[in-house]
Amino acid sequence: MLPGIGVFGTGAIAKVLVPFLKEKGFAVEAIWGVTLHEAESAAKELKIPFFTNKIDDVLLKKNVNLVFIVCAPNLHAQISVKALGIGKHVVCDKPAGLCQAEALKMVRAAQYYPTLISIINHSLRFLPAFSHMRKHIQDGYLGNPDELTLVDVRVQMGSLLGETYNWLCDDTMGGGTLTLVGSHVIDLVSFLTGQKVVKVQGVLRTFVDETLKVNGIRKITAPDFCTFQLQMDKGLLVTATLNNHLPGPCFNQEIYVCSKKGYLVVRGGDLHGRLHKSNLTKIDDDGKRGHDKEDVIYVDVEDLSCASSVVPKPYVKGLCKMISALKEAFLPVKEQMDWVKEPVRAAATFEDGQRVQATMEALRQSNEDGCWTSVQLLTEPPDPNPALSAAVRRTAISLQ
Repeated sequence: MLPGIGVFGTGAIAKVLVPFLKEKGFAVEAIWGVTLHEAESAAKELKIPFFTNKIDDVLLKKNVNLVFIVCAPNLHAQISVKALGIGKHVVCDKPAGLCQAEALKMVRAAQYYPTLISIINHSLRFLPAFSHMRKHIQDGYLGNPDELTLVDVRVQMGSLLGETYNWLCDDTMGGGTLTLVGSHVIDLVSFLTGQKVVKVQGVLRTFVDETLKVNGIRKITAPDFCTFQLQMDKGLLVTATLNNHLPGPCFNQEIYVCSKKGYLVVRGGDLHGRLHKSNLTKIDDDGKRGHDKEDVIYVDVEDLSCASSVVPKPYVKGLCKMISALKEAFLPVKEQMDWVKEPVRAAATFEDGQRVQATMEALRQSNEDGCWTSVQLLTEPPDPNPALSAAVRRTAISLQ
């Protein structure tokens, strides 16, 4: 029994997501939009029977058992916590809320309801090239996995901004390349290597603060360029450069994982590797001396049934694979709310989402301070009014 689906959001990801869900046999029962007009037009386009601009209307529908949250990040924590509280499975888009405090609420809700699915849409984990890369690292292609030396990430793509001013233009509302692309990179590095970030250094810049469509009194504050270094807990160094200055909807991504023995690299959706030989050249068949060639480990030849001009191809493919994994998790069981863990074991949990959020907060702090910053993971929600709390404590002490 596949669960009924409720979708929160009407943007580009929702328009890629819904056809995939239907293709895999899920029934998409309801969609939510910020305004009733947005929800209605998306429902007509995607052929969804129910639409609303009220969150509870979707959550309380009896035939909705799994919700996909692909709306603005300021609502991610609120909807996730509420959905888990009334017994719905949750797949939430990145990032996990706007800050670590929101991510912590999501983590606690997931811990309180461990029988429900609660995962973050870091879809690159499901891209076959990265699944193969992780397996090769674990199997010792580059030697001992704990002795990796460097991960080098380059992502070049077009603008992330839309036609109108919205949350994508605002850094504090979850817009910008660090949140929308960097979060995937940070999560992917931990997934591939099994190591955690301990210290970071980053530079964030907003070079384009207005466009032809977004100008006047409103300025764009979301960064369109980001470069950062991550120090991992077993000595691995990660360096990443994310650039949103290419024209049009192009997307180039290269991720190298290096050790003293050689390297693995994913370019787009293909995986290559090369091991260093004791002599760097060899004699070719025709007698000429040439460099050792890369091993072709995995080539992505699968075509997409539902491509998107807005969402980059690797993210779309990863999302499709994640939906297939969800189908496998629900298919073997007879009850709609039952599921098996194994197919979605690779998915990012809410705890992973909080760790990514902590890393991004440290990167923003590093950008302000201009120095290396330690990653601090919240274990308790922050005091909403520390001055008042201090005054109450002082009063309690004076009364004793």
